[in-house]
Amino acid sequence: VQLQASGGGLVQAGGSLRLSCVASDRTFRFYPVGWFRQPPGKERDFVAGISWSGGRTNAADSVKGRFTISRDNTVNTVYLQMNNLQPEDTAVYYCAAVRSLYSDLISRTVKEYDLWGQGTQVTVSS
Repeated sequence: VQLQASGGGLVQAGGSLRLSCVASDRTFRFYPVGWFRQPPGKERDFVAGISWSGGRTNAADSVKGRFTISRDNTVNTVYLQMNNLQPEDTAVYYCAAVRSLYSDLISRTVKEYDLWGQGTQVTVSS
């Protein structure tokens, strides 16, 4: 399974972007998925996650109320809607999946994720 993240770009503070993570294989629809981000010179951190069914979501405190994760399993895609973006949201954003079929668990740990996309750059100007 290969993951392709897209939708990043340059946006002014207060703006919005929607990231997409498309998988090459249909088994993706049965895996929990997370979005992570890595600012320059810093570690990769959890942003938001969603269970395989979409029934459960989780988000980092820093993005709660601004970012929303969702998925459309009919097209093997997970989205991250990002509103009210701020300069501190600037990072490379990665989508990742845990190869655990039908799992409702949402891990915040990088090491738990088996599959990773290539990343998409999000830059927020002040």
